[in-house]
Amino acid sequence: MGQVESHRIRGIHGGEGSAVSVKREVLGDSVYEAVKAMVMDHVIEPGSRVGIESLSRSLGVSATPVREALARLEADGLVVKRSLSGYRATELLDRRGVEELFEMRLLLEPRAAALAAERVGDIALDRIEALVEEMQGLPDKGHSYAVYGRFALLDQRFHDALAAASGRTMLAAAVERLHTHLHLFRLSPVTGGSPATVVEHSRILRAVLRRNPERAEAAMREHLELSLGRHLSRYEDGV
Repeated sequence: MGQVESHRIRGIHGGEGSAVSVKREVLGDSVYEAVKAMVMDHVIEPGSRVGIESLSRSLGVSATPVREALARLEADGLVVKRSLSGYRATELLDRRGVEELFEMRLLLEPRAAALAAERVGDIALDRIEALVEEMQGLPDKGHSYAVYGRFALLDQRFHDALAAASGRTMLAAAVERLHTHLHLFRLSPVTGGSPATVVEHSRILRAVLRRNPERAEAAMREHLELSLGRHLSRYEDGV
């Protein structure tokens, strides 16, 4: 599973009463983020078995938060649980997988953007605008998830927030369940192109701010098509 010692978690101990619950939650989140980084960085290689006991030893924690982290990562689509064989990291998307993922996105997200332009409230709009601003200047690639993880997270939140602003619960849930950015950013070294992504997000935002559903839908469709081209370039370059 590679050199996992660098992900070891230190200095989290329980206290009394509600402090125990808070610290347990912090520990659970820390373990989840540590194991997710291992999967994203291929320290846990795609398709390989994920050993709960070995992770517990490497991270310096009990098996319980590791099991909880793996359950969350299964919901993210980064690991799968198989009867009798435990957890395994999911395989990377191949070219066809990337094309199918974007096919789903093109069915869902332009419609969500159009509805958001019609329905978004001021609070949600402020949040979407803040996400675009925060993404500016952040790296979308690097030697580890620690470098580009913030960009990937904000990218996902932008798309999820727009879908939520559509007012369509099932549509928003479908967009969120794709966990698009975890799968795509795991395909390093080629990623989305930070400056281009921010420019494209800004076009979508402007259309939503102007309450123009047709323009919002077109801007989202253009963004997804350009993003697909960037991701498919890795296969054309033989990466």
